[in-house]
Amino acid sequence: MKALFILLFAQLCSASLVPEREKDPEYWRRQAQETLRNALRLQRLNQNVAKNLILFLGDGMGVSTVTAARILKGQLQHGQGEESLLEMDKFPFVALAKTYNTNAQVPDSAGTATAYLCGVKANEGTLGVSASVTRDRCNTTKGQEVTSILHWAKEAGKAVGIVTTTRVTHATPSAAYAHSANRDWYSDGEMPPDALEGGCKDIARQLVENIPEIEVILGGGRKYMYPKNVSDVEYPHEEKHRGTRLDGRNLVQAWQESKPHGKVAEYVWHRRGLLALNLSRVDFLLGESLHPRVPWHQLGALDPSLSEMVSVAIRMLQKNPRGFFLLVEGGRIDHGHHEGKAKQALHEAVELDRAIGLATRLTSTQDTLSVVTADHSHVFTFGGYTPRGNPIFGLAPMQSDVDRKPFTSILYGNGPGYKIVAGERENVSAVDFAHADYQAQSAVPLRQETHGGEDVAVFARGPMAHLLHGVHEQNYIPHAMAYAACIGSNRGHCNAATRPVTPLLLPFFSLLLLLLC
Repeated sequence: MKALFILLFAQLCSASLVPEREKDPEYWRRQAQETLRNALRLQRLNQNVAKNLILFLGDGMGVSTVTAARILKGQLQHGQGEESLLEMDKFPFVALAKTYNTNAQVPDSAGTATAYLCGVKANEGTLGVSASVTRDRCNTTKGQEVTSILHWAKEAGKAVGIVTTTRVTHATPSAAYAHSANRDWYSDGEMPPDALEGGCKDIARQLVENIPEIEVILGGGRKYMYPKNVSDVEYPHEEKHRGTRLDGRNLVQAWQESKPHGKVAEYVWHRRGLLALNLSRVDFLLGESLHPRVPWHQLGALDPSLSEMVSVAIRMLQKNPRGFFLLVEGGRIDHGHHEGKAKQALHEAVELDRAIGLATRLTSTQDTLSVVTADHSHVFTFGGYTPRGNPIFGLAPMQSDVDRKPFTSILYGNGPGYKIVAGERENVSAVDFAHADYQAQSAVPLRQETHGGEDVAVFARGPMAHLLHGVHEQNYIPHAMAYAACIGSNRGHCNAATRPVTPLLLPFFSLLLLLLC
């Protein structure tokens, strides 16, 4: 009865869902003309050198996730949703990136991270190495290491930072500093004997040793930094949170001791400690909570939000007069989708967008190139001819014409939401499909939902943002960003004699030439 009432109500109200202003054709014409004027302004390209670079990575944030997150954001603000704008929607340049790995049509997060951070496509499951490396084969890695844009920025004298809602040793952040034949080698406790004997290093150790002067590292996964069976500071009685290292090292202590004499290196593990820091007196910051981080609806006093971490990171990095590179990952979008929990995934996407807006307010488009993209998509979709303003987590306004049961607008191609009750598809009207932990129905039963293989969006704003346009291989992204910042190997255009003249200065130079003549 509940489902039938919802369907009837949707049909009765559909005619009244159109805002009055949208019934006037002039509304749409004026909107289009304003968009046209904004587009024409983009002909005055921003060719400044990018002092700062920020790469926002929504793990698993495919185009369908972006659209659904936009609707959710608008509905959280008491609007219908479709007309809402995400912060990333306001970026003037948009491209598509092809996400395949060298050996996989549908990619994983490690091979893609190597592409958009190191500028080289790689095999699935491998980090910071070329496609010559075979997953799990330690003996194939020597000489095949590739460096990242974070490394290029550090070599250029910039400050660098990593902020993530996952482990700091997870696939996305670790490609910025590590080289590994297996993304799961978080500590030596997860490595096979032959890899240890072959001289390969675990990822947590590489975090401390490979680029020791990363100014900001904020995320989760502290248990991989401590000796095996060492109790966790927050959950001392829970065995699953104990340290995992076999070498007996305390990598937090090693991280602090590796810093130059006279420099202040602060370690924090909860929100209160993070927000209480006097950043003017801190040179290096390592903040680690547990992983997995609690979902958006369970954040407590000990858990900083992504926006809070980004705020701290930017203010830390801005102290360097040469600028900075910052990697920001909204990593639990991916986790929500894998569990079939669309509500968690979309709220995480909205939080990432909130962090993007905050970063926009703390920086300037004149000297900061910001790029927003995803590593891959998911088999997540929403449809069913829903009316305008339909709750994004609500039912479609129809029943299946096959099994005569209602269905939610959001569905997955595969995953844990596949449920058969008494030989038939579960009737969603009998469950709380609005619950944060509800697993949306899927077509194929899997314990974990899979990635999707379609292209992902790339949004760009700031100096040289126009270099990101059309359809690109994913590994192009760091090359374009490095070009904009005059870092890495492609710096010939940065010489005074060859540097392009900023269009804003063209009238000045034209007048100067006239006077000289």
